[in-house]
Amino acid sequence: MAFSISSIIFTLMKQSNFKILALMSGTSLDGMDIIYVNFKYNEGWSFNIYNAETVPYPPHWKKDLSRLVTMSMDELKILDNKYSEYLADVIADYINRNTIETIDFIASHGHTALHQPQNGLTYQIGNLPALANKLNLKVICDFRVQDVKLGGQGAPLVPIGDRLLFNNYDYCLNLGGFANISFESNSERIAFDICPVNIVLNHYVSKLDLDYDDKGLLASTGRINEDLLSQLNALQFYSEQAPKSLGLEWVELNILPLIDSYKLNIKDVLRTFVEHVAIQISKIIEGDKKKVLITGGGVYNEFLIKRIDSFSKAEIVIPENEIVEFKEALIFGLLGVLKEREEVNCLKSVTGAKSDHSSGVILIPND
Repeated sequence: MAFSISSIIFTLMKQSNFKILALMSGTSLDGMDIIYVNFKYNEGWSFNIYNAETVPYPPHWKKDLSRLVTMSMDELKILDNKYSEYLADVIADYINRNTIETIDFIASHGHTALHQPQNGLTYQIGNLPALANKLNLKVICDFRVQDVKLGGQGAPLVPIGDRLLFNNYDYCLNLGGFANISFESNSERIAFDICPVNIVLNHYVSKLDLDYDDKGLLASTGRINEDLLSQLNALQFYSEQAPKSLGLEWVELNILPLIDSYKLNIKDVLRTFVEHVAIQISKIIEGDKKKVLITGGGVYNEFLIKRIDSFSKAEIVIPENEIVEFKEALIFGLLGVLKEREEVNCLKSVTGAKSDHSSGVILIPND
């Protein structure tokens, strides 16, 4: 491939050192992940996380975010304004508590309210100009919308970071609300959602007034319902080809009613669903001597990890806690950096969009 002198000079002139805040809110509703991170480019990207924490949602926000799919568009827009203001307050408090002085910009994922790419719709709340104006900082956000407009799934977006930051692993698997994976295949990055994980497990343990199944201990004492397991594994989504992605709507339509129809006790539900997750993941991470980087809150479900390991011959690698817990926030920070540099941050091979592109909206605070 030929490069013009002007394009080489432009690349060299680009900023290559960024100190930013990155935010991520996932479907598991455990809280807002915030990191302060330094990205540097020198023949490749490196990073240094200075500080990272999860700010738990107050009960009323957890309640509101759990029922987004039931809201009308007018209700969502009202909540969007409130959530943007709330995020600004959370970020301001984080900056003050950590005495952060240098911030090039904020990269924010927002929180997914609707995700229906088949209908050309995806909507993340918390990405309004109020965020930039209240903080008086540049914000780069709304990374999914452009991809959907280009015919893509708008998800997953993390694989560009897997390629640029974690390319010493054969697979990058994240166990959050959903399990998603990315890997190289025929010189292209391939990625997709595999199945629901914590979004279902946490739903059922909440009926026991618990936030999560600690280490998977409850699941480990349950019994597998083979009929339910068979029906779960037979769901059409699992036979579809990538690119493909999942959302809360799909879970509420296809998973929860099916499980509830069996009227099982919670332990048996958890045990059966853990087995389902392990089976679906093992179908993807095949092959000897393959290294799998596993991150996300599901890493702490030791029983789930044990079941995945029992089905797969791949080497499972669980990194330090900062990467386990904040990898998605980290990579959304990188997406913001790539957008700022006008470089590709969204891969058509992953989302099914018409072309690779630099996705995101840049919000500049009012003077």
